[in-house]
Amino acid sequence: MAERSTAAVDVADSSGDEPLTAQAGKATADGVDTQEKPGADADAARTDTAGAGGKASAPDVEPPELHSGHKLARRYRLEECVTRLDGFSSWRAVDEKLRRAVGVHLLHADHPRARPVLAAARSAALLGDPRFVQVLDAVEENDLVYVVHEWLPDATELTTVLASGPMEPHDAYQLVSQVSQAMTAAHREGLAHLRLTPSSVLRTESGQYRIRGLAVMAALRGISAEHPQRTDTEAIGALLYAALTQRWPYEEDAYGLSGLPKGVGLIAPDQVRAGVHRGLAELAMRALVNDGATPSRQEQPCTTPEELAKAVAALPRIRPPEPSFATPTYQPTPYQQGGYGSPAHRNGSGAPARPVPTPPPPLQTRSGKVLKWTVAALLIAALGLGSWQLADTLMHRDEGRNDDSNGSQPSEGGGSGKKKDPGRPLKIEGVEEFSPLSGPIAAEDLPHATDGDSGTAWVTPQYKGYANFGNLSSRKEGSGLIVDLGSAQNVSGVDIDMYRSGQTVEVLAADASATGPTSLADFPQRIAKRANTGAKLEATLDKPVRTRYVLIHITELPTDGSANLFRGGVSEIKLTG
Repeated sequence: MAERSTAAVDVADSSGDEPLTAQAGKATADGVDTQEKPGADADAARTDTAGAGGKASAPDVEPPELHSGHKLARRYRLEECVTRLDGFSSWRAVDEKLRRAVGVHLLHADHPRARPVLAAARSAALLGDPRFVQVLDAVEENDLVYVVHEWLPDATELTTVLASGPMEPHDAYQLVSQVSQAMTAAHREGLAHLRLTPSSVLRTESGQYRIRGLAVMAALRGISAEHPQRTDTEAIGALLYAALTQRWPYEEDAYGLSGLPKGVGLIAPDQVRAGVHRGLAELAMRALVNDGATPSRQEQPCTTPEELAKAVAALPRIRPPEPSFATPTYQPTPYQQGGYGSPAHRNGSGAPARPVPTPPPPLQTRSGKVLKWTVAALLIAALGLGSWQLADTLMHRDEGRNDDSNGSQPSEGGGSGKKKDPGRPLKIEGVEEFSPLSGPIAAEDLPHATDGDSGTAWVTPQYKGYANFGNLSSRKEGSGLIVDLGSAQNVSGVDIDMYRSGQTVEVLAADASATGPTSLADFPQRIAKRANTGAKLEATLDKPVRTRYVLIHITELPTDGSANLFRGGVSEIKLTG
């Protein structure tokens, strides 16, 4: 796999290494940052040996001279040039056929890096993982080579997120978890990034992270690495370090972040900033072990994204912050402040202000006295009526007890007073996420829904604007959990602890003969009707439903600390039959 990754980007060239028109150290809107990351990539860049890996020197080739309005393949209309660097340019463009914004990288077909760029783009396009910004086209045409990729106008660069301050532990956990899992999948297919920086990671409105420039960015820059998995792992460690501390874990300032003090080496995150989550801080150090640096404890360093992803999964559950509701403040009136008739109440010249008449005591007027006596009479009447009703209830209860003591018993097996038998607990063999229109949103949390601990939970990301999962087209059927009982069984009841009250939920079941149901139409049987639930959802059926798969279907989420933010989830699932 490492050979395929290196082959996609390995170009040996001996000309200059400076950008042509972009300023050094500036990250562009298209994720093509012009600043070398200190550490493994920078060390590799200083090595000009193709066999050892590194950054091939930038050839002295000007980017293609194109202008806004130019069309590629009579389809992609160039709108704005966002980067001119190392003989290539990057543009924001419009796909006129599908009427959507796209990004385009352009370079001359005779550029020494043109072939590696095409190979890298086509390899990345075959991956098809939604956690990466997708390559849509890779073409050589009319002496030009261009790569077309998704453009996400509503996503935010991690650079911008970090500019506002360090991330909460749960958000930093989601970042390192999602990025390490995504890069694990990429390396399994032989693809490396080698330019994984805050400008190449995007956060969507739903809280998901997308990685852009897989393999392509390294090919455009002529970067290779002798150990690509180690390079990407250290880059993820740097992202986590920056998320926890708002500092770049090297001496040089980069990506709008201050570097570490010179000459002291790599400092543990909890020594840079107080209150850092200890488990995440240790993970960052284990991923950043390089050039003699060691973690704060004696754990083995993480040298591949897969090792890092497993270490993240082994951490104790990091719960999202509890929603905080602001306490309303009330301004006291001048009378409450003692302003009326107060000697201290003076005008701007220091002289006593004009006295204000003191209001009369409440209920001392003629109408106030009438109101006071009326209220008192009503209270006395209400008290007498309540006492009479209480005495009548106690007398009837005593009569009922006497009837029971005379031997009146319900008949065996009948009567509406008999409580329904909840049945025996059913063993749950597995849980999958219900996500028919896109990838999973919190796959790493699935075991928490059936681990017997209501203190852990499968939790959705935070959505903005709308309770129905942000009104996203990829979530128009909601989300939830599919419970697998291993074989078709009679289900007579459900007992579900919700992560938070206020979720709109229904419980459905697949047909007994169903295998691997994934869509909403695969669950025609109803166990609990759709309703707004509290902290617990319980339902017992008069007639059991025979099924192997049960769907806890969530369609709307409760607020999460703000009227415009929403998050939900499931803490524990129990089925009976």
